[in-house]
Amino acid sequence: MIPLVFHPIYSQLSLPVRHRFPIEKYQAIRDKLAESAVPDNWFYQPQPLTINDLKAHFCPDYLSGLLAGTLEPKAMRRIGFPWSEQLIRRTLTAVAGTCLTARLALEHGKALNLTGGYHHAFADFGSGFCMLNDLYLAARTMLETAEIDKVLIVDCDVHQGDGTAKLAENNPDIITLSLHGEKNFPHRKQISDMDFPLPKGTGDDDYLDTLDSALSLAFNLHRPDAVIYDAGVDVHINDDLGHLHISTAGIYRRDKLVFERCEKAGLPVAAVIGGGYQRDIVALTEVHLQLFRAAGVVK
Repeated sequence: MIPLVFHPIYSQLSLPVRHRFPIEKYQAIRDKLAESAVPDNWFYQPQPLTINDLKAHFCPDYLSGLLAGTLEPKAMRRIGFPWSEQLIRRTLTAVAGTCLTARLALEHGKALNLTGGYHHAFADFGSGFCMLNDLYLAARTMLETAEIDKVLIVDCDVHQGDGTAKLAENNPDIITLSLHGEKNFPHRKQISDMDFPLPKGTGDDDYLDTLDSALSLAFNLHRPDAVIYDAGVDVHINDDLGHLHISTAGIYRRDKLVFERCEKAGLPVAAVIGGGYQRDIVALTEVHLQLFRAAGVVK
């Protein structure tokens, strides 16, 4: 069994017409997995986090404003969503899903969340469709386990994991690795422990060679006990926001490489699906499914 974490609320959010965020994709992935006869008992449903789960890691004023809907309009524009109670319920559940995925990965060696990768969220503000940083919280969750002393976050979303880098900058037990488009959001990059910026138009071979070298360097230099993997597919050649030229086969090879390297090193890995912004939900879902194929969930 490979644990999969999902809640219907992942896709249950009303957004303005033509909004840039493809909220439907999470349910679409779940439906395709069901069509592929993935057993229901592989799926775990998270319960939403509470403010007590968050206040040790995020600014209290930001949290209270976010949860109550009293943030300044400028702050909500930076996040990119209109505020609603459903947005908050969804956020607290999605972030809980990544924390649950982290715990399940430690138990089973591998686990996947059907959302996640909210890496633009900082301690005191949200940005780029991200309100609470699930990758950082999941790393802290893993570190609560006695046998885990160091967690490596491997972020392969096309956008740099700036919020994660900033949150973890003074924590030597969380190592941040970001493989991202050099000329892409965010305009102001933060300093990860390991940054690998890629030029526009980078293709499969150069991308995979860089990732392979990055993983070797990270494993040898930092000796992590566990890995959190952000498998964003906005690196895809057809993604509206990516500017890289990675094929669907290249994304499968990327995800397979991460899982195989973790397995060879004996490292549990918690994966999230990350970003992906094709407006064609069917096509986007197929690209995201490469993660589940690489993990051995489906063929």
